[in-house]
Amino acid sequence: MSLKDQITEDMKSAMRAKDSVRLGTIRLLLAAAKQKEVDERVLLDDIAMVAIVDKLIKQRKDSIAAFTQAARLDLADKEAAEVIVLEAYLPQRLSADEVAAAVRAIVTDSGFTGPGDMGKAMAAVKSQLAGKADMAQVSAAVKAALAG
Repeated sequence: MSLKDQITEDMKSAMRAKDSVRLGTIRLLLAAAKQKEVDERVLLDDIAMVAIVDKLIKQRKDSIAAFTQAARLDLADKEAAEVIVLEAYLPQRLSADEVAAAVRAIVTDSGFTGPGDMGKAMAAVKSQLAGKADMAQVSAAVKAALAG
C-alpha cells in the first residue's frame, strides 16, 4: 500500500473515530498532495509524499515559533498537535551520528572541498537523504564536513 493510500485510510478511520484534530491535519495533507498533483500533472509517489509531509512539518514548526513569540500558546498547541500527526507519516529518521557519517562519505566520494562547494554538496546529499533526515541537521553536517 502506498503512503498516499495509507493516509486516505487513516482519514477514514479518523472520521469514524471523530478525531477532529487528526482528521483536519490529514485533510490538509491530502489537499497539499492534490494541489501538487494538479499543478504538476503527475501522480505522487511515496518520495514526493514524504517531501510534502516534511514541508508541512517545517511550516508548522515555523508557526509554533511565531505563535510562542506572540504569546498565543493556544495556537502553538494546535500546531504542535498537527506536527505529531504529520510525523507519523515520515520514515524512520537517521540519528545525528548516522547523518554525519553519510554526509562525510558523500562529500569525500564526490571530492567536494571547502565552503565554495556547499551548494553542490547539499544537492548531492539531499538527493540521497531526502525524507530520511532533517535538512537543517544535514546542512550543519555538510558545513562541518567541508570545514574539516
